[in-house]
Amino acid sequence: PLQVVRKQIASALDLIVQQARLRDGSRKITSITEVHETDGNVVILQDIFNFVEEGEKDGKVIGHFEPSGVRPKCDTRLKTRGFIMPGTMFLKRS
Repeated sequence: PLQVVRKQIASALDLIVQQARLRDGSRKITSITEVHETDGNVVILQDIFNFVEEGEKDGKVIGHFEPSGVRPKCDTRLKTRGFIMPGTMFLKRS
């Protein structure tokens, strides 16, 4: 059944990293999203970081990553694999 397939996919993935080609032709990571469990027939996704464009400089798109303010649930698994990230990097900037 479709619900079982969705549940298997959601349990197999922790993060989705999306890349896009920008108007200057460059490719950049545009978002990092965490995959949560399914709620019925819906897979719950939570953005962790999004790329925010600030403009152009010398014909190149410039910008920065904006944290969503949510610390990912998979953080403990990342720590056990050597990826130690300070909690402040997930704080939403005002």
